[in-house]
Amino acid sequence: LVQTLENNPAIIHGGPFANIAHGCNSVLATTTALKLADYVITEAGFGADLGAEKFFDIKCRKAGLKPSAAVVVATVRALKLNGGATKDMLTREDVSAVERGVQNLLRHTENIAKFNIPVVVALNQFTSDTEAEISIIRRLLAEQGRDIIKCTHWSDGGVGTTALAEKVVELCEQPTHFAPLYPTDMPLWEKVETIAREVYRAGEVIADAKVRARFTDLQKTEASQYPVCIAKTQYSFSSDPTLLGAPSGHTLPVREIRLSNGAEFVVAVCGDIMTMPGLPRVPAAESIDLDGNGDITGLF
Repeated sequence: LVQTLENNPAIIHGGPFANIAHGCNSVLATTTALKLADYVITEAGFGADLGAEKFFDIKCRKAGLKPSAAVVVATVRALKLNGGATKDMLTREDVSAVERGVQNLLRHTENIAKFNIPVVVALNQFTSDTEAEISIIRRLLAEQGRDIIKCTHWSDGGVGTTALAEKVVELCEQPTHFAPLYPTDMPLWEKVETIAREVYRAGEVIADAKVRARFTDLQKTEASQYPVCIAKTQYSFSSDPTLLGAPSGHTLPVREIRLSNGAEFVVAVCGDIMTMPGLPRVPAAESIDLDGNGDITGLF
């Protein structure tokens, strides 16, 4: 249990990456928080095609959770990148790149809606963002019936997200009919195909004979009832990290299948993804401390 700089409680328990694992904190942390607060916000890491899908299809299914609303966090910089801008140009105004990149954001919101819960977009605003860029995002999302709220918590703290909080509360008061993307008894291979088709918008899923045989073997065991956890790049809806934007009709190659029997899910490793995360030799926590006045140091 830790506290934010504004003395709000936060439970940090478990932190697997959503590109190679389920991307959520523990069920224990979430269920504990639900007993202690009126509203609980939990993060599912990386893009909504990874973290959110796994949160809904794996964690919510296993824990019996029924989320009331979802927030998709976006930045102008990320949309520019998905619209074809290079990394060295992200701080310069580029409305055209933003307009192209919004298709990526719309894809994420469309995917969330498939789980039958309302979604709002939080725009994490940078100082380099311009009103012209923000306006084009707002207009394109409005055309799809989506709300976007600017957030400046990086500079203003909680005050910078008051409007977002109010919107989330409003959404939480609405009746929902949350449901996972696929049923438990669907065959494992079809579960992979469903995620690939509905969330990644892939045209097909492929695997060699050895991998398909492994699927067949697992289908004969209790693992056939497990959800699927897909390991793939976080940079694209596809398994190709260079294929940005909102690609459709691509091929998802499954190169390996692993059984996580303790966690009770099956991992499908897709494309060229390393499943051992790269962590620093010296964690940032070692430089965080309290000075003589009780102020936190080492956060920046």
